Amino acid sequence: MNKGDLINVVTKVVCAKKEAVAAVDCVLETITKALKKGDKVTLVGFGTFSVAKRAARTGRNPKTGATIKIKAKKVPKFTAGKTLKDTVGK
Repeated sequence: MNKGDLINVVTKVVCAKKEAVAAVDCVLETITKALKKGDKVTLVGFGTFSVAKRAARTGRNPKTGATIKIKAKKVPKFTAGKTLKDTVGK
C-alpha cells in the first residue's frame, strides 16, 4: 500500500477525495513536525514514532574500499504497539 492507496481508503470514510488528501497530509505533516522538534508521537495500540540518535562511526566505501567517517545524526524510529504486533502476528 502506498500513499495513494491510503487516500483511496480514507475517501470511502469521508466521502470526498479532497478531504481524504487533506486528512492524510495533515497526519503525516503533524507527525513529521513533532519528530523534528524531538517529540514522541504515540498512537495507542498502533505504535510510537520517535527520534533516535545514531553515533558517529567509521565506514567503508564499497566501491573503493577506502575508510570513511560517517557523521552522527538523528533518525526517525517506529516501535509497533502491542495491538499491531498481535494483529500482524496472527
